Amino acid sequence: MRFMVIVKSTQQSEAGAMPSEKLLAAMGKFNEDLVNAGVMLAGEGLHPSAKGARVTFLGDKRTVVDGPFAETKELVAGFWLWQCKSLEEAIEWAKRCPNPFEQGESQLEIRQVFEAEDFGDEFTPELREQEERLRAQIAH
Repeated sequence: MRFMVIVKSTQQSEAGAMPSEKLLAAMGKFNEDLVNAGVMLAGEGLHPSAKGARVTFLGDKRTVVDGPFAETKELVAGFWLWQCKSLEEAIEWAKRCPNPFEQGESQLEIRQVFEAEDFGDEFTPELREQEERLRAQIAH
């Protein structure tokens, strides 16, 4: 199973505060442990929402709003993509993570990624073939 592990933003991350050398080293060690265990598939930090935008869809209409966005606790500061045997395993890895923001409260959210078989009959053989072709293209 694949899991998206979302690092929630804080006021400090939204203000553009950069991690200390100590935190970068601790996160580097944690990432190394994840990679060595075959868990980490990807992971990145994100710039503050002030440097981003949102696109809202309402029927055929598209509205673009530039950041920053008000609700810090609802924003994403970074992510990992992990391959784990279960949600419980992902939780155990998350509990080993250094505090992403050193001081104060930080939060990780763990969400399972949909796999092709989760979509049932609606995911036709043609759509499955397209998905496989695109994944192969991305891998190269």
